[in-house]
Amino acid sequence: MTTLLDQIKDPETLKTVHISYLPALADEIREELIRTISRTGGHLSSNLGAVELTIAIHYVFDSPTDKIVWDVGHQSYTHKLLTGRRDQFSTLRQLGGISGFVKRGESPHDITSTGHAGTALSTALGIARGRDHEGEAYHVVSIVGDGGLPNGMTMEALNNIASTKTRLIIILNDNDWSISKAPGSLAFCLATARSKILSSDFFKEFGLKYFGPVDGHNVELLVEILREAKEFESPVVFHVVTQKGKGYVPAMSNPCGYHGISSFDIKTGEAIKEEGPPSYMSVFAKTLCELAEQDQKIVVITAGMPDGTGVKTFAEQFPERFYDVGIAEEHAVTFAGGLAVSRQKPVVAIYSTFLQRAYDQIVHDVCLQNLPVTFAIDRAGLTGEDGPTHHGTFDYAYLRHIPNMVVMAPKDENELRHMLKTAIEHQGPSALRYPRGQGIGIPLDKEIRTLTVGKGEILVEGKDVVILAIGNTVYPSLEAAERLKTYGLSVRVINARFVKPLDTELVLDTARNFKYWVTVEDHAKICGFGSAVLECLADHGIHYIDVMILGLPDKFIEHGNCELLREQCGLKGEQIEKAIKKRWFSHRNRIIPFREKDTPKLENMETRP
Repeated sequence: MTTLLDQIKDPETLKTVHISYLPALADEIREELIRTISRTGGHLSSNLGAVELTIAIHYVFDSPTDKIVWDVGHQSYTHKLLTGRRDQFSTLRQLGGISGFVKRGESPHDITSTGHAGTALSTALGIARGRDHEGEAYHVVSIVGDGGLPNGMTMEALNNIASTKTRLIIILNDNDWSISKAPGSLAFCLATARSKILSSDFFKEFGLKYFGPVDGHNVELLVEILREAKEFESPVVFHVVTQKGKGYVPAMSNPCGYHGISSFDIKTGEAIKEEGPPSYMSVFAKTLCELAEQDQKIVVITAGMPDGTGVKTFAEQFPERFYDVGIAEEHAVTFAGGLAVSRQKPVVAIYSTFLQRAYDQIVHDVCLQNLPVTFAIDRAGLTGEDGPTHHGTFDYAYLRHIPNMVVMAPKDENELRHMLKTAIEHQGPSALRYPRGQGIGIPLDKEIRTLTVGKGEILVEGKDVVILAIGNTVYPSLEAAERLKTYGLSVRVINARFVKPLDTELVLDTARNFKYWVTVEDHAKICGFGSAVLECLADHGIHYIDVMILGLPDKFIEHGNCELLREQCGLKGEQIEKAIKKRWFSHRNRIIPFREKDTPKLENMETRP
């Protein structure tokens, strides 16, 4: 039953509910969260822990006049339910439905778009100072989790906030977890604060007023405290202690496992999994452990995501060689550089979208010094229901132009194994990019071998068209080639393997025999794999090739099922086939077989500038 929740159309109607009924409303919201997320998947445990806090915030403040700024935004589901999106809640994270994060434009109550940790305090301070410049008087409330507190950007913001003396309410939602168990000294500091052993010294050192810790599930107490917070004329921190997964036993007993979960059975808490091959992540984790058994110098670093990247398996087997640095990607990369200086073989396991945050460190602290650091880039390409903040669609672009960097992507999970060994043995920085989700399901080689850096492979021979594909677009390209046989077209399919260094020899050999080219990638078309191929052709003075680049459009891709998103972006086999037919094999424009006399002499093209 959701009798109370049915009455809540917006924050104004919430305020008409007597405060004594708010605990019952919290219970109803938890029922709604569990029911919906069991079907759609999503961030369950973090949202269950923030129910009373969110109710209290909207009960006290006047959103959207008062500005509520969420860090990450993955704990904002209750916020959505209380701000007019109850009728849309069943579409959570579905294609065309509402986002699983705070999303500017989805609602006037969503002040900013979020998805990465550490941004809330800087944003909130900017909004507060903008308010002051405009002579306005609304409140700004920023909710930050303890997992995001050690993030470098959060520290930078705290350093700046006290000096401004502006009105800003900071709520520290402390549940003792990041995505996984929160590591580091700050986690210890907060733990001792919870037990009253340590006072508010940490925040006082920043010059901030501090209150707490208080029970984050006592909604009436929270309302009372937040009403008091409105009276402060300078920055103030309220330390609220919550329980991740509150109200659902499976989530309370396994907060990390239910942080982000697919659809599940409510009664048992068991995830509803489709039968199929192992995921790329699990194959990566297994292979990493196999290699580490043979090589004692392999060490692993992750930024608060041992479960999400699969390296928890490594941590259990080799705890002395594993480092979880928390949500601090910049530190993770530079730390890896230091390990490499000390003759270790560091593997940095971070999602593509989060590695963006450490760009300068990749350039300055790893590549400039040509240090042998392996970047294991999980969730590359389209990642599904988490949407544009989590799609890994820019890594080719931000990595391939850096000197000394090697960038590769496997066509399947078997090639992933060989590429991981290749990357670890490479005497310089290397990036191994692989997608979210299940592999192809091919048998895995028992022996893990080293590939030749910068060498692709011809998978299918042909004479009319060539498809150059990379990563998880290789198999759809093979499907397209098979489909095109129906129309009498003979297609060569190349698995490029490496975006950098590109297999120049193979590209030039192909240029001698093919005029019609297609490049395919699960990456933004601008500055991606296709661009690398065009650059190679231009560098060698080859201008007669007709190249079509298939990849992701120049826009932020919305959330939704990965297969549906790939279909929208034209990356499935049938769509690659149709794109080739439309461009070169319509009734007006049929493919003309390549003839050497139609092109310039190419004997010396390898040496052309």
